[in-house]
Amino acid sequence: EIEDADVELNTILGHAKISLADLINLKPGDIPADVVHADDDVVAFRDLNPQAPVHVLVIPRAHYANAGELAAADEHLTARVLAAAASVARQEGISDAGYRLVANTGDDAGQSVHHVHVHVLGGRSLTWPPG
Repeated sequence: EIEDADVELNTILGHAKISLADLINLKPGDIPADVVHADDDVVAFRDLNPQAPVHVLVIPRAHYANAGELAAADEHLTARVLAAAASVARQEGISDAGYRLVANTGDDAGQSVHHVHVHVLGGRSLTWPPG
């Protein structure tokens, strides 16, 4: 599972060689990604293929395949991921106008990276329903 996540992470980061092990230890400046938040539990960086003016990925440093797996295994880390997402929204200046959090879970939901991550989207009016 971790090897598959390595390949998928390279897709979203746009790097040929980054592993999940490297990612979970990521600090700002370690790789040429625009890291906007990093702490002991999570790291957040701008998506390379943004779908909104603000599009940041928030990922836990511990490996869980999807949001359901994370929620079942670690309530504290689940809360830390959401708190980091809210912090990113404030930092990016979108918390007052509104933002969307997306955690695609499973292939039918469009999950292409099988390491849980939350998309923080905002900076424009978002339509409903998505997709």
